Amino acid sequence: MTGGPGELPHPAEERDEDLLTRAQASEYLARFHIGLKPATLARLWSVGGDGPPCRHIRGKPWYPRGELRAWALSQQTRLRRSRRETR
Repeated sequence: MTGGPGELPHPAEERDEDLLTRAQASEYLARFHIGLKPATLARLWSVGGDGPPCRHIRGKPWYPRGELRAWALSQQTRLRRSRRETR
């Protein structure tokens, strides 16, 4: 990874197995137009909500980039012309 602490690498340097902190995960999800603050990610995980999957290493949450991408894409619906069209 390049850049300073807390910065995401350039997309060409990203790997699915990269582990992101909650702050980095929040920033990464914004690329998919999903605005979740780190505190919201923490709450979703703690209450068993439908947030993105993460793993804990020594008590600290880490979000695998590939899992985040898959979760973000699963949150999108297909293009619809009206509300009446089903998802």
